[in-house]
Amino acid sequence: MDDSHILITGANGQLGHALGDMYPKARATDSKELDISDSSAVKEFDWDKVTTIINAAAYTNVDEAESLDGRKTAWSVNATGTANLVRLALERNLLIVHFSTDYVFDGTNDNHSEDEPFSPLSSYGASKAAGDAVLSLLPKHYLLRTSWVIGEGKNFVKTMLEVGKKGISPKVVSDQVGRLTFVDELVRAIDHLLSISPAYGTYNLSNGGDPASWAEITRQIFKAAGLNLQVTDITSKEYSKDKPEAAPRPLLSTLNLSKIEQTGFTPADWHQALEEYVKKESEK
Repeated sequence: MDDSHILITGANGQLGHALGDMYPKARATDSKELDISDSSAVKEFDWDKVTTIINAAAYTNVDEAESLDGRKTAWSVNATGTANLVRLALERNLLIVHFSTDYVFDGTNDNHSEDEPFSPLSSYGASKAAGDAVLSLLPKHYLLRTSWVIGEGKNFVKTMLEVGKKGISPKVVSDQVGRLTFVDELVRAIDHLLSISPAYGTYNLSNGGDPASWAEITRQIFKAAGLNLQVTDITSKEYSKDKPEAAPRPLLSTLNLSKIEQTGFTPADWHQALEEYVKKESEK
């Protein structure tokens, strides 16, 4: 495909960087160049030759979104910002690729489908659900709903590697279960959808493989890194006991991947992807 007609928002984030690598001819914008939460800025932006918007702009600080200022920012970017892009896309007949999260659900189902009703527990989850609802009004859209994203920025795997290298045996939550999604896999899925053009709509996307808890994932991180450390299982309630600012998290985050698999896309197993990621990080 001709990526010169693609515009990427949120280009400075971990997903934005990966998208820039995949689509080097695309126009990449950050919030300074294009603030999607500003309706005037979106309207006045130069959209000449753009046919596809890949919206990687998002407010993702889950805990901070519980604060007054954080809540306002989350809704401004995740809900209002999405609405501004949808309005523009309707006027110009553009395609939007957008990203959602398992946090739009309350985590009571162990295998979330694309059409499950929203039931967010947190302000962040609610702001993303609002953006998803607005996006559904746009005929031409791909919404990729994902979970537990791991990329080049700050993330759980890097944090646990840092903890392990200090010789610390951590206490890690064991009652939240899901699959990791590596950014490279997410970008590969985007390119797959844009290349084959299946039916528009929502597609769940994470890496494949058996779901696991954060504690189990930590044990695999340490094993892959050659760190002989003990991981102590704790509950989400125990973890947040001394963290009043912590947002509630869904306990069951496993996404049903059958819809995107039916398009011919086979998600790579997260276990193997994790080993490769840890090896790469260890060599830095």
